Amino acid sequence: MDNPLSSAGKRDYPVTVRRILKVNHAGEFGAIRIYGAQIWMARRLFPEMVSALREMRDDEIEHCRLFRHAMPSRNAKPCRVMAFWSLGGYLLGFLTALGGRNMVWICTEAVESTVHRHLEDQLAFLKTRDRELHGLIASIQEEELAHLREAERNQTRRGIGHALLLPVVAALTDLMIWLSTWGDSSWMRAEMARSKRV
Repeated sequence: MDNPLSSAGKRDYPVTVRRILKVNHAGEFGAIRIYGAQIWMARRLFPEMVSALREMRDDEIEHCRLFRHAMPSRNAKPCRVMAFWSLGGYLLGFLTALGGRNMVWICTEAVESTVHRHLEDQLAFLKTRDRELHGLIASIQEEELAHLREAERNQTRRGIGHALLLPVVAALTDLMIWLSTWGDSSWMRAEMARSKRV
């Protein structure tokens, strides 16, 4: 396991960069599984959604490939809890699709808004530490924001389902990110907040 602290007690930034890549790669894989399950269900229940879901899944496939490609030069390896991302993503996609069209879009909104917040932390962290990875994440963030806007635009109502599902899915996504970075996601968020006050 990577040790995030150097012998002097300071954060080892290359370790955090590796963890960023691990969690982003795993998260994209989880998103592919969410969309895959939703597409499978949508073909049977609401075929008019399939095209939009496929487009978003194609974006996630490309993002996953780009993060995987960035790993070797930074000595990063895929996350060891990929199986959880895979199973969790599939179950989330399947269950939300069972809930209907609106639940699919609520799920997308919850996941993408949580991911956006974490990408913002990562971009602030990487700005002076890894400009190439910063540029890659910034370009991917644009497509993730497009997914978020699509999800918000397509919701027909924001009732009890939205109020209940959104925070649950967001919390589960946060938990998976935290576990995949061994807590570095919390450290980065706190570090960025401190830097804004200085």
